[in-house]
Amino acid sequence: MRKKLIHFLQQELSIPTESIMLAVRHRSGNPSQLPIILWQYGLITLEQLDLIFDWLETA
Repeated sequence: MRKKLIHFLQQELSIPTESIMLAVRHRSGNPSQLPIILWQYGLITLEQLDLIFDWLETA
């Protein structure tokens, strides 16, 4: 699941790898925490956060 999420973030939302890796280092083991951490650090917008949660629901 984590690999699919990271692929989605990179390919569909064009989030830089460095931003994703920063969030990965700070997450608590649950892949669904990754989007929240990205948003908390200001690395994604609220709209992107919504898109990620929509994707997580269908993945």
